[in-house]
Amino acid sequence: MTIVGNGKRFEKVIFKTENEFEEDIVSSSNMLFGNKIIFINPKKKIESKSLGGVIPDGFFFDFNDPTDPQFYIVEVELISHSFFNHVFPQITKFFAFYKNVKIQKSLVDKLFSVINNDNQLKSAFRRFLGSSEIYKFLSDIIETSQNILLIADGNFHELQEITDTYTDTWGKLVKFIEIAKYTSSTDYIYTISPDFDTIQYVEAQTIEEEDSIIEGIIYTEDFHLEGASTEIKTLYYRIKEVTLEIDGGLIFNPQKYYISIRGVKNIAYIKIRKKKIRFIAMLPQTDIESIIHHYSVAPLSQGVQDFYNGSCAAINFTDSSHEDEIFTLLNKLIDNYKIQD
Repeated sequence: MTIVGNGKRFEKVIFKTENEFEEDIVSSSNMLFGNKIIFINPKKKIESKSLGGVIPDGFFFDFNDPTDPQFYIVEVELISHSFFNHVFPQITKFFAFYKNVKIQKSLVDKLFSVINNDNQLKSAFRRFLGSSEIYKFLSDIIETSQNILLIADGNFHELQEITDTYTDTWGKLVKFIEIAKYTSSTDYIYTISPDFDTIQYVEAQTIEEEDSIIEGIIYTEDFHLEGASTEIKTLYYRIKEVTLEIDGGLIFNPQKYYISIRGVKNIAYIKIRKKKIRFIAMLPQTDIESIIHHYSVAPLSQGVQDFYNGSCAAINFTDSSHEDEIFTLLNKLIDNYKIQD
């Protein structure tokens, strides 16, 4: 493919080796993924035993939403590589890492050592964490935010079938970004799909097409609640109970990445974490903040709000200590829905 712009023709760069592509991604990481990420290149810094015998191409710490930072193991691949002979076994090893508490602890220790001995890295973490303990942050985020970011220079056609088949691993943990580079003399541009800002929200289908049964795949509440703490499971069912008491016509509709609360349209989206519920309410942020005072409320980028088809913001429910606020929000959402219905 050729891109034409400003009187120039940009031809796609064909990377000869994976190392060449990887180095380009690393050197351009802030431009590609924004200035609210910290990228750690583990090569020559972390022994393979820290990840159970395999070293990824990087680690991402995403602070775009300070109330819900995300951790990613990063794997960079060329589309010319065999998916089943190379990509599939590599990613599978990272699943094993997330299931091994001992190896996770080893990685936390090693990452902390790397950061503590690198003033630039330490300063970057301090910019986002302030006076919070870096070691505790590393330990918490690697336990509760488990993502694998697969970056390739093209689309692996096998990927959709694999994520639909292995829903509890590939479907839950793997996020995919396609990045292509184009040059015209000394100028260059990149195409990125999807935008990293929306990677946690991207669905295989649009909101309008959502259905809990897609090509024979059934997503359930148990699928989303697996791995969540007892307190979070109890809070989820309490939210469901109160919602249906207010309006028994609403349904809780599990999808691949979330559970929507749905009538004629969706009024909220629930993303279950291990130790919190990420509740995306379809109300303006100011309306939400007038109700929620004891839980963190996070603004969502315009791209994310466009994805959800309306004004919205995210609330992190970590416990039920202020459930009166949660129930007041539910009433407001349902009242607003009835007015617009």
